[in-house]
Amino acid sequence: MEDTPFGRMITAMVTPMHNDCSIDYDGLQRLAVHLANHGHDGLLVNGTTGESPTTTDEEDYSSVQAVVEAVGDRVAVMAGCGTNDTEHSTRAAREMVARGADALLVVTPYYNKPPQDCILEHFRLVAEAGGQTPVMLYDIPGRTGTALTTDTIRRASDIEQVKAVKDAKGEMFEASRLMAETDLLWYSGDDVVNLAHLAQGATGVVSVVGHVAGDLYAEMIACMDRGDLARAREIHTQLIPAVDAIMHTSQGAIQVKAALKMLGVIDSDQLRMPLREGPAEHIERLRTGLAASGLL
Repeated sequence: MEDTPFGRMITAMVTPMHNDCSIDYDGLQRLAVHLANHGHDGLLVNGTTGESPTTTDEEDYSSVQAVVEAVGDRVAVMAGCGTNDTEHSTRAAREMVARGADALLVVTPYYNKPPQDCILEHFRLVAEAGGQTPVMLYDIPGRTGTALTTDTIRRASDIEQVKAVKDAKGEMFEASRLMAETDLLWYSGDDVVNLAHLAQGATGVVSVVGHVAGDLYAEMIACMDRGDLARAREIHTQLIPAVDAIMHTSQGAIQVKAALKMLGVIDSDQLRMPLREGPAEHIERLRTGLAASGLL
């Protein structure tokens, strides 16, 4: 497999919580070990799936430190540090690195919708704040309200620390164009199109469904490396019910926390408002989807 500073099979970890909504750091470490034991060579802490909009800075830093302590000698630990405030993001980048993060994920600033030249400068300042730590940009216009243009990504590739893109935009041809024109490592940021991205040259995936399917997605990546498209397609097809149940029933963090509790990996599926546990019909759809994919 290609060696990268981020890993190739990466899951954007949920943040386990106690029933009072405080973070379960022991549970977070157990989850990290579980994922490291099941196909992962990279983990993302403090991503959106980790409920980063409702966790505090100190909780974020402590979560990174906890995961580094648990599995930092086994997998690459990437920390989400991007916000819509550049000063806040640079401060977070410095602290995440100080707590042991191997890499940083920087999302496009959201809600305030800066123009492309401002986004590029934001990326530059946050990347520089992390010193020489590798940076993965996160392009997810469905959440941020602003898509990165092809030219902005091309120009961002000239920033020394920027090494990769997590693509949740889904413009497949533009992704292939940028893979051909730059040295950026490309990662699928949407489990629905993992196979499609890998088939056109992506390095790996940053997954949500990987919480329950890490071994299978790692096998899919290995299959694409050796040119076994038939087996990779089989894995994709096998996982359709699970992907559908997790990603298309409700919000991803809600469903995947329920799945992890169902599988006995975490103790509680507690979330922080405005997220909360789903209704019984969502749990049943989840149970059916996991079973149909051979994961339950």
